[in-house]
Amino acid sequence: MTEIKIPDIGDFDAVEVIEILVAVGDTVSAEEPLLTLESDKATMDIPSPGAGTVSKILVSLGDKVAEGTLVMELETGSSPVTTPEPEVKKQDSSTPIQNQKQNPEPVEASISTTLSSHSASDEAPSTPKAIPAAPEPARDPSGILPHASPAVRRFSRELGASLGKIAGTGPKGRILKEDVKSWVKTQLSEISTHKQTSGSVIPALPEIDFSEFGEIESLKLSRIKRLSGPHLQRAWLNIPHVTHHDEADITDLEAFRKSLKKEAEAEGLRVTILSFIMKVLVSALKKFPNFNASLAPNGEELILKKYFNIGIAVDTPNGLIVPVVKDVDRKSIFDLARDLADISARAREGKLKPEDLKGGCISISSLGGIGGAGFTPIINAPEVAILGVSKAKMTPVWNGESFSPRLLLPLDLSYDHRVVDGAEAARFVAFLTQSFSDVRRLSL
Repeated sequence: MTEIKIPDIGDFDAVEVIEILVAVGDTVSAEEPLLTLESDKATMDIPSPGAGTVSKILVSLGDKVAEGTLVMELETGSSPVTTPEPEVKKQDSSTPIQNQKQNPEPVEASISTTLSSHSASDEAPSTPKAIPAAPEPARDPSGILPHASPAVRRFSRELGASLGKIAGTGPKGRILKEDVKSWVKTQLSEISTHKQTSGSVIPALPEIDFSEFGEIESLKLSRIKRLSGPHLQRAWLNIPHVTHHDEADITDLEAFRKSLKKEAEAEGLRVTILSFIMKVLVSALKKFPNFNASLAPNGEELILKKYFNIGIAVDTPNGLIVPVVKDVDRKSIFDLARDLADISARAREGKLKPEDLKGGCISISSLGGIGGAGFTPIINAPEVAILGVSKAKMTPVWNGESFSPRLLLPLDLSYDHRVVDGAEAARFVAFLTQSFSDVRRLSL
């Protein structure tokens, strides 16, 4: 049995125990730190005088000890030996710890490199190593040296953790070994999450104080924009977007739509080109079922849908929202006009129900009432495509003998390139343009 007593620690007579690095029953090696003391000027580790098993711990965190205080008992199977002098590390010292037996080791190392020999959840190695020479520990942004014991500093170096970036949870903000473990686990989790979602770590945009350049006003985003923003960002980062652009001749279709005006007014309806776009889109989904699908979470299966629900992007005072019109394949042009009027009004009044926003197969984003010659709409995940529509314009088109005025509708199809390839997208849009040019095709 070996008694572990506090050795000569200089002119200190009441030094606080700030860390107990072992527990009863632990097997320790010679020179392995057993506990850490801290005075107002320095921290120091009390090492084990030899190999053995901790049989009794006689102090607790916060106890005051002095030279000769009995702190532990060690089952060694040999006669008592003198406890070696403790290693002292002054908190305000700028002189690096020297050791002539090993080469210098950087304080901060790549976490991915150190993982080959250490896990973020591992305890300190049972066989201690001499402390390698190292530069002065990293300081936090304020220039203050991180508050940690020598054992914790050594542990952080082994895991490649920067103490200057770790918040301490110990007394007076002291960094504990558990704080280092928690920080490393958090870093590994963030790296894993970024790799799963985007394939790489995306750097954050720098923060800028715009008031430095002139007067500013801070305006809080609407609830709709706060909710839709992260959804759009996830879709943009996770889906490989490709956009196919084309134009459809809707001259005859527009003439037919205008011919329905009186009949629609009799039923209190206003028929827009959007109702026809929805019907044409359903015909295309039936011919190209890969567009009426969603990619399974495992990325290895395609879930084909046998229903035809279309999301319609609605511009509201609080931001863009996409309610879903259900069973478009079973409804007439007038039915769709009625549904569009209803969901648009409820969207602008904030009266949509949760079920109104679910179950879409593909979406339409129409800027026809505003203008523009084309754009790149973002796919409304988990859908695999979205059709953008801009403002139709009258354009002279060569018919083989002369130019004739034709009303052309710009189409912009964004699609998920994991599911749809370029040739298939081109055929899909070609089918749309053919259908728009001859409304009789809707009956086929």
